[in-house]
Amino acid sequence: MMKVVALANQKGGVGKTTTTINLGAYLANEGQRVLIIDIDPQGNAGSGLGLNIAEAKNTIYHWLIGTDDTSPAQPTNQPNLKIIPANIDLSGFEIDVRDNANRDFVLKDRLKTLANDFDFVLIDCPPSLGILTINALTAANSVLIPLQCEYFALEGLTQLLRIINLVRTKLNTALEIEGVLLTMFDARTRLASQVVQDVREHFKKQVYDVIIPRNVKLSEAPSFGQPISVYDPQSTGAIAYKTLAKDLLSRQKVAV
Repeated sequence: MMKVVALANQKGGVGKTTTTINLGAYLANEGQRVLIIDIDPQGNAGSGLGLNIAEAKNTIYHWLIGTDDTSPAQPTNQPNLKIIPANIDLSGFEIDVRDNANRDFVLKDRLKTLANDFDFVLIDCPPSLGILTINALTAANSVLIPLQCEYFALEGLTQLLRIINLVRTKLNTALEIEGVLLTMFDARTRLASQVVQDVREHFKKQVYDVIIPRNVKLSEAPSFGQPISVYDPQSTGAIAYKTLAKDLLSRQKVAV
């Protein structure tokens, strides 16, 4: 059964795209058939995997608005890993569907056609709580929340949780919180450790044990169009994301 996970946080720069790319790559390394869906008009997930998104003609936008029924899933350089890229065209989606009574279910309906093709679908959401993120949450089985280990980490999270609960009530009763992932941890600062403590006290067991460190190699890898598993598999960031993938897989087995 295909598992759909939305990676969401309305704050930008918290590690959503980095997590989507690297979690996807390590799940693929574990033999899972993985599809990354970039639903952010910035298109960083595609460029981070080596695609020229500016010239992409078969994107998530064309698939969603129905002008092209062919699946736009494109292969990457990683076995078992495909991506549906996005580019600036996607910014027009909200206008295109504003009169569509079924506008919150567009992505969910499209994903039904891929149900037998993938084990995991990871949706990289934009840094907002607009119609694109609502579509992702409506289509998802669960939401993974990257949360940076910085002063304003919990600021705005209440709003995200309110939207998740609203979607669960009105659009997707099965939506669960997959987990909270602490990112950009700098062990040299007392503040980062305090944020970790506060988040764990607030979210309890929903917080992953693994913490993603602030790591130069993680920042460099997208400029080479590679996941960290290829760019520097021995780095601390690579080890952390590999651990996250194994943790997520073990949780699915327990759930089954």
